Amino acid sequence: MLLVFFFSSSKLTKVGADKKRKSDAEYKEGGQRNWVQVLFNSAIACSLVLAIWKFVGWEDKCLDSTESTIITALLGGIIGHYSCSNGDTWSSEIGVLSDSQPRLITTLKTVRKGTNGGVTNIGLLAAAAGGGVIGLTFVVFGFFTASCPSSVALKQLLVIPLAALAGICGSVIDSLLGATLQFSGYCTIRKKVVGKRGPTVKRISGVNILDNNGVNLVSILLTTVLTSFAFAYMF
Repeated sequence: MLLVFFFSSSKLTKVGADKKRKSDAEYKEGGQRNWVQVLFNSAIACSLVLAIWKFVGWEDKCLDSTESTIITALLGGIIGHYSCSNGDTWSSEIGVLSDSQPRLITTLKTVRKGTNGGVTNIGLLAAAAGGGVIGLTFVVFGFFTASCPSSVALKQLLVIPLAALAGICGSVIDSLLGATLQFSGYCTIRKKVVGKRGPTVKRISGVNILDNNGVNLVSILLTTVLTSFAFAYMF
């Protein structure tokens, strides 16, 4: 799931580079990430993986609360984590390429592309697809690496739609935080949406409490917790 998130998101970051460069003030050629971004997008899942390893070693397990509620919840959290991360990245990278104008999720008013909290229909569909791909990855590889009864194995297919929902959920949480707790303004000199105040910056939305990394961390944490409980209940 980590590799699917990494490779698919890295590839999408490079799609439509010219269009993204014009609207994104923080656009990086090649989509490079720094260590803080990597940490905030992987630390929670890594912690859950280590917890599972502590319980069962290297053995892969199916989602089955009748066998172990704790393992099922931990696995659900990992799936939710990467569904959120992948869904949000796909939503941002594909949504910005949409011809439709984004709407601020809190007011539904149209805003400039690149505004934190701005959403489009294509972006939300991309979030669902990004999450669904993570769920599909878990199911496909799980069929080869985990051994469980046929009834339990068949139930694993529910992971795909649940992961898609986690992708949407994470993207929506991210957008709500971005629209309220993250500053967005339009720089009249650079002609771009920026995330910091300045004499030539006109406020669009939000207050300067969280930066992009903080928003990602909180949205991932909340989605991870929600999916942990959901998977423990449903499986």
